[in-house]
Amino acid sequence: WPEGGALTPDWVAGLESTLDWCSRHLPADRLPSVLPAALVQRLVLAAAAILHREPNLIRVDPRPGQSVVVVGDVHGQLHDVIFLLRDAGFPSEERIFVFNGDYVDRGAWGVETFLLLLAWKVLLPNCVFLLRGNHESKYCTSVYGFEKEVMAKYKDQGPQVYRKFLRCFEDLPLATIIAGCVYTAHGGVFRGTIVVPSKKSKKGKKGRKYKADFTVDLNSIKLGSLDELLKARRTVLDPPWEGTNLIPGDVLWSDPSLQMGLSPNKERGIGLLWGPDITQQFLQTNHLKLIIRSHEGPDARDKRHDLLEMDNGYTIDHEVECGKLITLFSAPDYPQFQASEERHNNRGAYIVLNPPDFATPVFHSFEAVKPRPAAHPFYDFEEVIDSDEELNLDAMDSGTSGLS
Repeated sequence: WPEGGALTPDWVAGLESTLDWCSRHLPADRLPSVLPAALVQRLVLAAAAILHREPNLIRVDPRPGQSVVVVGDVHGQLHDVIFLLRDAGFPSEERIFVFNGDYVDRGAWGVETFLLLLAWKVLLPNCVFLLRGNHESKYCTSVYGFEKEVMAKYKDQGPQVYRKFLRCFEDLPLATIIAGCVYTAHGGVFRGTIVVPSKKSKKGKKGRKYKADFTVDLNSIKLGSLDELLKARRTVLDPPWEGTNLIPGDVLWSDPSLQMGLSPNKERGIGLLWGPDITQQFLQTNHLKLIIRSHEGPDARDKRHDLLEMDNGYTIDHEVECGKLITLFSAPDYPQFQASEERHNNRGAYIVLNPPDFATPVFHSFEAVKPRPAAHPFYDFEEVIDSDEELNLDAMDSGTSGLS
C-alpha cells in the first residue's frame, strides 16, 4: 500500500504491470508472495466503502469535454482488460469509464481483473463506475470458478479473502444514466415493485382476525420505474427470483427478445424477457435515447436464433422510435476455456460516448491478446457449459449475507 495511504496513478500503473507479470511468470498459488492477502483485503475494503455510498442508479453527468467509455463483460480475461484500458485511454479527468459487470468467473484471472478495476475506482471514484453483473454473486462464483480461484491462490487465507469479495459484490451499484440520455445495466430493464398487503392481522368488529391475501398475479408484470430501482434493496448475495424484491434479479439477469411485451425469462429461470415495445416504453417514459446492456456472449447467442450473433462484441437488438437497445460484450475469444475444438473466436468491444451527443455510440471492436499465458481452469468447463442450462435456483440465497 502506498505511503501516506492514498493511491496514486503510478501505484495503480505499477499494480497493473505487476499483475500482468505474475500471470505470466508465477504459478497461481504464488500470487500472495507478490500481492499479500492483507493488501488485497485493504484494497477491497477501500473500494467497497466508496461503492456502498453510491445509489442503486448513478447519474453520470460528464463535465464539458469529458467522454464516456462503456465496457461490457470481461470475465477474468486480465490481458484483454489491460489492452482495452490502453486502447481506449485510461480513466482520467477527460475520460469516464462505466463497467457493466461480470468481472470474474470463467477466465483464469478474475482476482487480478477485479482488483485492478477496484484500484482505478479508489484512485478516481468520480471517473470510474463499476456496476454489478449476475456473476458477482455467491451462486455464480461457486459454479463458474471464482471461489475456487480465490482458494487456489490464497489457500488458508482464501475463505477470508473470498468473504471480502462477496461483501464488495453486494455494494456494487446496479445501473447508471449517462448524460441524462443513456441507461446502462448488466441485464436490462426490470418490473415494478410487487405490492402485497400488510402482514399485520386485523381484528373485525367481533374480535375475529382478518387474514390478508398475499397472492401475487404473476401474469400482470409491469415495467418498473427509476424511482423503484433507486429504492430496491441491492445488498443480497444472490438476487432473488421470487418474493417482493425482484428488481435486482431483473436488472442483472434479464434479456431482450423480438417478441412484444414483458414475460418471465423461463430459459434462465430468473429475470425477464422484454420486447421492442418495452424498450420504446422505457426510453419514452424516462426521456432516454439509448439502452446499453451486456450479459450475453457468443455462447449465449448461439441459442438465440431470433437475435444477432456476438461476433464483433456488440449487437443492436432493438431499433425503435425513441432510440436503440445495444448488447455490449468486452471479452474476446470467450470463454477462455471451451469444451469444443471449434472456438467462437469472437471479438470484444467497448463503446465511446462523446459530447455533445452522448446518445450516438462509437463502437470499438478488438481481438483477444494472444498468446494467453498458460493457465488452468478453476471450474469444470466441460460439464458446466452454459449458465442457462445449469442455473440451480434452489442453490441461490435470496437473503443478505451476514458476512463480516
